[in-house]
Amino acid sequence: MQPLQKQSGLLSIHMLILGTVSIILMVGFILWADSFSRQVTRAVDDAQAFTIAEAGVEYYRWHLAHGQEDFTDGTGGPGPYIHAYYDKDGNRIGEFELEITPPTNGTTIVTINSIGRIDSAPGLEREIRVLMGLPSLARFSAAANADIRFGEGTIVYGQLHSNGGVRFDGEAFNIVSSAKEDYNDPDHSGGNEFGVHTHVFPTDPLPPAAVPVRSDVFRVGRSFPVPLVDFGGFTQDLADIKAEAQSPDGYYRGASGRQGWEVVLKTDDTFDLYQIRRVYGPPSGCSSSQSGWGTWSVRTRSLTASNVPFPANGVMFFEDHLWVRGQIDTARLMIAAGAFPVNPSTYKSITINSDLTYTNKDGQDVLGLIAQNNMNVGLYSEDDLEIDAALVAQNGRVGRYYYNYNCGSNYVRQQISLFGMIATNQRYGWAYTDGTGYQTRVITYDGNLLYSPPPSFPITASQYDILSWEEVE
Repeated sequence: MQPLQKQSGLLSIHMLILGTVSIILMVGFILWADSFSRQVTRAVDDAQAFTIAEAGVEYYRWHLAHGQEDFTDGTGGPGPYIHAYYDKDGNRIGEFELEITPPTNGTTIVTINSIGRIDSAPGLEREIRVLMGLPSLARFSAAANADIRFGEGTIVYGQLHSNGGVRFDGEAFNIVSSAKEDYNDPDHSGGNEFGVHTHVFPTDPLPPAAVPVRSDVFRVGRSFPVPLVDFGGFTQDLADIKAEAQSPDGYYRGASGRQGWEVVLKTDDTFDLYQIRRVYGPPSGCSSSQSGWGTWSVRTRSLTASNVPFPANGVMFFEDHLWVRGQIDTARLMIAAGAFPVNPSTYKSITINSDLTYTNKDGQDVLGLIAQNNMNVGLYSEDDLEIDAALVAQNGRVGRYYYNYNCGSNYVRQQISLFGMIATNQRYGWAYTDGTGYQTRVITYDGNLLYSPPPSFPITASQYDILSWEEVE
């Protein structure tokens, strides 16, 4: 009987060990299952909070689509702005909290911080920061509302578009587009040509032939037909700009009583203002049948005001013809010229005959010029002229009048360089087919203008673009 007693005790020890191990394993499994369940629940809650934060961003994007300048969530007061979040059955499951940072002066970029929370997990939250911007119509290096021609010697960096046809014989380092599939080029007779075409040898064939690649001219390519650009957006109502200039934060001048005004911009955030008393008459034999033709060059001027501070809102309006030159340094300005009541016979133009430049080309300096009629370069302009600005001709054209050999040595100029963009209602041009005008034209697009345009620059887009998106840890 003794051996049986020993085996029974040994079995009890084995059972005890097995039971203990089983209990440990079971407790471990239960703890693991509980931890896994908690992790799954946490992941679900975390994802839900993130979804709610995203919903906050989408909500405010929708809100801005219905009120582009409402950065207070319709309250008129400071944030944060908290909104309940409901599931599809109408049950509240959480909330999002919004902090809205409006655009700084001269930009359209708004910052949205959205924090998502769920009611079932107090203390758990996810935060997203998004930058949104309204694109200005300065998305092109040049845009025209008429048939347009860019001759040999033209170099363009940036998109180029016309609602009419485009003949391009220069070198384009971005897309050249037209709203027309084909058109009758007014510069010569013959059949219709492609909406965007070139006469650089070998000349493009006529439609319906296949469109050749021509990467020697169109480095990135050409596109036609494309949708019309709403040119009404470029032709911003000058009355609005005038009203902003007449506000306490702006700068306004009426008629000069003589030929017009001249503004000389300075790097210390001031400008000098001159009354233009006389302009040069054309030399003998120098004439043209072009509407509004003249030398558009200042002969005598008198100082009206000096060291005038730039206006606080950056908007200046002159109800007369205007000449502009000088340099800015970390400034954002809109300068416009027009006359009211609106009458085509009294439209006002802006002329640039001397360098108009930025100190910084990284977005710190921004200048916009809007002329009710033409944006001119006159007869007595610099041989190597640099213009840093967004140029808009509301009803006329950006360019230089035709001056022939009877107009003196200035009828041929060497190079004009633009850093900015051009919007022209009529046909653009600083040179002519007989070799007169500027021999080399370099147009470089300033990408900073897209979302950080000059104050009061035309904005017509109704939807904000998302520029950046990040989760805030």
